[in-house]
Amino acid sequence: MTDSTGKFKSLKRLLTQRGLWAWEGKKVVFTNGVFDLLHAGHVQLLERCKAMGDVLVVGLNTDASARRLGKGPERPINRFQDRATVLCALGCVDAVVGFSENTPAALLARLKPDILAKGGDYKKSQVAGSEHAGEVVIVPLKRGYSTTAVVRALRRRA
Repeated sequence: MTDSTGKFKSLKRLLTQRGLWAWEGKKVVFTNGVFDLLHAGHVQLLERCKAMGDVLVVGLNTDASARRLGKGPERPINRFQDRATVLCALGCVDAVVGFSENTPAALLARLKPDILAKGGDYKKSQVAGSEHAGEVVIVPLKRGYSTTAVVRALRRRA
């Protein structure tokens, strides 16, 4: 993986950084996902998340974790390292951490973000690990944007 930004963190390094951010009084926002075939809807979601606080941490599903989400046997299309590299390159993202479980609940139990943000396709009651965040915010999604829809459109054109 190429991470010239230094934004990709192991959990241990992220937790150390989290302590520093807390000491500095920074509000930490966390969101997570697969972020395969990054599109304008993803970018808008990430920018809205960043606007809620000082620091945006993105939890990224590993390839095995993403496959277990049931989006199809060919997903994710982009490997974990490539998806992480793209996220790290975004100005609105301050840190990226991978997780291999089905949900980021265990990660959230350790990170304890001030805000846990999820896209509008979730209800607050469905957000895994919400008990470990100061606040849960559901962010409206940009209409008409979906990686699954992009994949379907590409298949029709092939």
